[in-house]
Amino acid sequence: MPGLFSKDRIVAGPGFNRWLVPPASVAIHLCIGSVYAWSIFNPPLERVQGVVGRAPADWSLGSVVWIFTVAIVFLGLSAAVAGKWLERVGPRLVGTVAAACWGGGFLVGAAGIWTHQLWLVYLGYGVIGGCGLGLGYVSPVSTLIRWFPDRRGMAAGMAIMGFGGGAMIGAPLKEWLLGIFRQPPERLGTADGVELVTQGGRRMAEVSGTMQEVIVVAEEVGAEIQDTVYVVGTGSVGVAETFVVLGLAYFLVMLIASFCYRIPAEGWAPAGWTPPEQDAADKKMISRHDVGIDQAIKTPQFYLVWIVLCFNVTAGIGVLGVAKTMMTEIFGTTLPDVVDGSFAATYVLMISVFNMLGRFFWASVSDRIGRKPTYTVFFVLGIALYLSIPFTAAAVSAKPATIWLVYFYAATMVIFTMYGGGFATIPAYLADLFGSRFVGGIHGRLLTAWSTAGVLGPWAITSLRESQRLQAIGDLAAKVDPARFRDAFGADKDQLAELVATKTVDIANLIGLLPEGTVDPRATLYNSTMYLMAALLGIALVANWAIRPVDARHHLDVEPGPGPAGND
Repeated sequence: MPGLFSKDRIVAGPGFNRWLVPPASVAIHLCIGSVYAWSIFNPPLERVQGVVGRAPADWSLGSVVWIFTVAIVFLGLSAAVAGKWLERVGPRLVGTVAAACWGGGFLVGAAGIWTHQLWLVYLGYGVIGGCGLGLGYVSPVSTLIRWFPDRRGMAAGMAIMGFGGGAMIGAPLKEWLLGIFRQPPERLGTADGVELVTQGGRRMAEVSGTMQEVIVVAEEVGAEIQDTVYVVGTGSVGVAETFVVLGLAYFLVMLIASFCYRIPAEGWAPAGWTPPEQDAADKKMISRHDVGIDQAIKTPQFYLVWIVLCFNVTAGIGVLGVAKTMMTEIFGTTLPDVVDGSFAATYVLMISVFNMLGRFFWASVSDRIGRKPTYTVFFVLGIALYLSIPFTAAAVSAKPATIWLVYFYAATMVIFTMYGGGFATIPAYLADLFGSRFVGGIHGRLLTAWSTAGVLGPWAITSLRESQRLQAIGDLAAKVDPARFRDAFGADKDQLAELVATKTVDIANLIGLLPEGTVDPRATLYNSTMYLMAALLGIALVANWAIRPVDARHHLDVEPGPGPAGND
């Protein structure tokens, strides 16, 4: 068995067609890239107990978004340490371990959903799955770069584009599986015909002679809105079953792909190709000298680039984690005839498409105008787009019109091209500053910025959203007639905090108690977040402007020959 994974076993023989390797590399990145479609899971994970609505014991959006955060943190950490291990053991073993971690993480997560133990979902998808993401991220790119020394940018781009496009396949697949496994909960009837009791903020009703917890959901029946009562803990949102199917499928695909890996023999080079001469052009921001890994992290340039990557990713990743929820809350409440569950799922799919396309587009642009100007475009344009989103939300809330949806859609798609482009461009930026010989190791250290962004982005968007939500609930509740409030929830307004904590009261059912024409505040829940993201991009813009060529005292004494290019 050890021989199956040894580097000697996977060295390709003479005449091996190197174009057989990219499909395996892309397959692995497509599997792990489905992490970008995490927001598909947010709504069902918030309704595991209630199914058609949120029950008191159900997890909050803030709780489930952090699962995605943990996965990204462990992606960055494992990728930062996997580079040296990859060189020692070879890509087949690394890919196999990645398959076991990514697929196994889904299975552990499914167990957590079935037992309603959130920590198991964190451990499975977040920690174990996150390690699978990091290991799966580094092995294909480094392997392809070895096979294509004459086309390193194209080689890295193929795998990186696969990662960015993973959600393009993952989003519709997840929606389809959720639809197959979904089972509706037990329906008791309308609220008028069921005797409801509020105990500790929870709604209860008699079912087969015993008091059971229920939820009351406003549903459209014909031309009327009726409050319908469902039994908590019956039915299924299908998310646990979906985790099982995806875990097994991803494991098999990644395992097969890992065993398709081959590495070139020592000294191999493509027919007719010789290493290029060192570029003699004296370009201000492109170094002709190399800097060692340990020396690089002693330079201010490393930390300035770290800030550039961290805040560019923070701005994008925070929105990625709640993309479907954000689209539904901003436009599902104002344009319900246009924005439904299917529309929101397609939105997640298009994020993946533009994330993927941005990786090739912006990397190509940076080759022409330079890395520093490219990031300047990212930040200046990004600030303008983030600041425009609150204006769009306010406009569509005051006067619903599809033009605001079109603008929001276009603006966020441009944002996600720059998010993907940041990942594709950063290795070249490092090579410009520190030389190409050690850029792979330097880039590995820099990926801790990705881990940090994986915490900052979701934390910012969920905490600020929750603050806005609680404020909106308080404002709406103050406008509701006290008698009508008690009739609707079986408790007085002085118990509002308890009712909100048990999810008995939320924005949707408060709006139903207020006069027609009351502005739904859900469209503006993300305004504070957008202002913060714009501010972070402003800091990154200043850091990018401050980057200068590395001082000569950090250069190696002996300039080496051409070495391997970095990877993303």
